[in-house]
Amino acid sequence: MEFIKQFIPDVIVVEPRVHGDERGYFMETFRQDLFEEAVGYTVNFVQDNESKSSKGVLRGLHFQLAPHAQSKLVRVIDGSVLDVAVDIRVGSPTFGQHVAVELSGENKRQMFVPRGFAHGFVVLSDTATFAYKVDNYYSPDCDRGLAFDDPQLNIDWRLSSEQLMLSDKDTKQPLFTQLPECFNYSINYYD
Repeated sequence: MEFIKQFIPDVIVVEPRVHGDERGYFMETFRQDLFEEAVGYTVNFVQDNESKSSKGVLRGLHFQLAPHAQSKLVRVIDGSVLDVAVDIRVGSPTFGQHVAVELSGENKRQMFVPRGFAHGFVVLSDTATFAYKVDNYYSPDCDRGLAFDDPQLNIDWRLSSEQLMLSDKDTKQPLFTQLPECFNYSINYYD
């Protein structure tokens, strides 16, 4: 596995080694020792999740407040998505900036989204199966989000607004500037 730090260095793309022949392929999707060495701290994943969505479905931008904040290790089993992580850590030099990476069943990349980031994705293919590990359980009381179309975030979702399908909840998320400071994370969230 290769771990590639993005321009926001805490967001990491994982490139697996895929071993294949005419029978198919094999790859490791996770190895705790290599993962911890790459991120620089211990992340204890507690749950695996999976969703299937149609083209244009946009899920996010979501995050959870402490004590239920979550890190995610995300990947696409089949299809293709644009995966986005927005830095919401107060004091971070990349506060309010984002990383966007295409993940697909073909490229088999994964992206690590640490605590202190809002996260979302949009399906680019006809359908996509999206899988992810989390290091904390979901808590409805701690669930928050950001407006996907916030002009300050300036995210290019690669699809027109007419092609996008969002939940009612995701159409009503606040702008980045409307987030109370107490919702944001400090840079040293894992300390």
